[in-house]
Amino acid sequence: MSHDSHDMDMPDTVTSTEASASGSLDGDYDDAAGYYTPGAPLFDTKAPDVPIAERWQTRKFEARLVNPANRRKLSIIIVGTGLAGASAAATLGEAGYRVKSFCYQDSPRRAHSIAAQGGINAAKNYKEDGDSVHRLFYDTVKGGDYRSRESNVYRLAEVSTNIIDQCVAQGVPFAREYGGLLDNRSFGGVQVSRTFYARGQTGQQLLIGAYQALERQVAAGTVETFTRHEMLELITVDGKARGIVARDMVTGAIETHLADVVVLASGGYGNVFYLSTNAMGCNVTAAWRAHRKGAFMANPCYTQIHPTCIPVSGSHQSKLTLMSESLRNDGRIWVPKNQADCDKDPREIPEEDRDYYLERIYPSFGNLVPRDIASRAAKNVCDEGRGVGPEVDGVRRGVYLDFSAAIERLGKKGITEKYDNLFDMYERITGENPFEVPMRIYPAVHYVMGGLWVDYDLQSTIPGLFVTGEANFSDHGANRLGASALMQGLADGYFVLPHTIRDYLADGPFEEITEDHPAVVEARESVKSRIDHFLSVNGTRSVDSYHRELGNIMWEYCGMERTETGLKKAIDLIRSLKDDFYRNVKVLGSAETLNQSLEKAGRVADFFELGELMCIDALNRRESCGGHFRGESQTEDGEALRHDDEYAYVAAWEWAGEDSIPVLHKEDLVYTAIEMKQRSYK
Repeated sequence: MSHDSHDMDMPDTVTSTEASASGSLDGDYDDAAGYYTPGAPLFDTKAPDVPIAERWQTRKFEARLVNPANRRKLSIIIVGTGLAGASAAATLGEAGYRVKSFCYQDSPRRAHSIAAQGGINAAKNYKEDGDSVHRLFYDTVKGGDYRSRESNVYRLAEVSTNIIDQCVAQGVPFAREYGGLLDNRSFGGVQVSRTFYARGQTGQQLLIGAYQALERQVAAGTVETFTRHEMLELITVDGKARGIVARDMVTGAIETHLADVVVLASGGYGNVFYLSTNAMGCNVTAAWRAHRKGAFMANPCYTQIHPTCIPVSGSHQSKLTLMSESLRNDGRIWVPKNQADCDKDPREIPEEDRDYYLERIYPSFGNLVPRDIASRAAKNVCDEGRGVGPEVDGVRRGVYLDFSAAIERLGKKGITEKYDNLFDMYERITGENPFEVPMRIYPAVHYVMGGLWVDYDLQSTIPGLFVTGEANFSDHGANRLGASALMQGLADGYFVLPHTIRDYLADGPFEEITEDHPAVVEARESVKSRIDHFLSVNGTRSVDSYHRELGNIMWEYCGMERTETGLKKAIDLIRSLKDDFYRNVKVLGSAETLNQSLEKAGRVADFFELGELMCIDALNRRESCGGHFRGESQTEDGEALRHDDEYAYVAAWEWAGEDSIPVLHKEDLVYTAIEMKQRSYK
């Protein structure tokens, strides 16, 4: 492949001698010793043992069928109405199953998928520039730094082409070329144009398409929607998922909902960092409650750092705003060469005094290097003191994203056609017109690659609990390529889950469970006692103050760069802060009403436990991969250094109990279709 010519000539594995030379320690050394218990190895037994291009077709044929009459007798709960949840509910409802759909927003259309901007990948090769299913597969595995499961990634690339046809049929208004054909643009980490888009509103348009399909099934009577309902517990009976406990967020009523199978499509946990590009309501509670019931949490320390976010402007902020990565197609990223120029008007800095550092360091990919590379490079130049924009806590954390050359080339009209709403949004937030002054951007937490462990069928370690979209770990490895989140969400919901869930449902009809079943009563009572505790503490600190402090710890010690010392310090800080939270939090209001303080308390309590596990996971992985830079593991020129001989595995963590350390199960990553290499985008 053309990419390979840019890959450095480095060994696939690193010996302990070589590792020591690059700052790592001997392979027998375990930073996380004492923080976890080793468990049995884990295997994905559902992927057929055939050549990779035949696996999905083989699995679809092998999966048992459920006849239409029996589907009407089977019930499915789906938590979440983003692209993964809405598409799954619509497709399974259309198939004839009885579906209950839950979201905590006031409408399924409010799901955070709506905020996605830049586009959705598909291997259609409309540009005739060398794209293919195999190349999308290769780019995704390489972009994820060889830490994703190849069978899932190949399937994702394979079904990507179907997604575009499905969405066009639904009326999604993708951008088109002059002749009426669908347009494509390029994205970070690739050298082809395969990203379909609708200006900077792609997520919104795709979600409206999925929402229409969902509402069609609501009208048909196969899907029942529950808005303003938050899942607070998973119900398991005889080890199988059989329902959820949810709180009506308007009345405060605790409700029990039972079904034959449960699907979690509840999104990611980036808000553990407090400041992120996620919607304020995004949380980990649905997935974490399942984790505590036996679903393994895989690679929790893998979080996406997005390079093009509007920089933090002060300590008053509770959310960050993303600028689409698509802007890197035409914007050039730079900082002043000299510190003395950092507070100057950028228009007064001559071209020879500008450092277009991505083009300088990575000439092959330039401004379109993957997100993790672009993010770390921005951090490095700001750490050198060459950041731009206002000082926050004494440091300028920003770099320029400059469109002057593109405006000269394409004209203001051409730029407006491609990025109109993004330019408008930037000006509304910052008060600066990017047509006149370069945008300022800086990396921020965005998507998470970690999530509940699933097999090839998207089933978790709890039978009957399936996990789709960002809530699972399966497709992105240590770094997600841009425009792949929408692709995975819709692939899982429209084209994967409907085929794999039927294999499980073919065992039905299942034993009927009633609300007075001991397991159901226990789950409901545990929710009530948790709520009662938060309301009874009556301490002195707000939930938000704890969340902000936890986020600061996570960003400082488990963010873009980690070290053994920092991670151990973070674990101690999180544990003491969590103890103080349970003793001293103040939750206003009552349980019987709309109570956002109470909602936040439950979510932050789960973030404490997740944050600790993320640090333990990062401590266990003494290698740099994707956006997860370990100070102890780098090449001579400061690039990330993987250790495939020690860490080519999925880290799947088992909850061992309230006062016990987690159990680590390893699923070895085996590549049959591509060769592991040290990444290079130079």
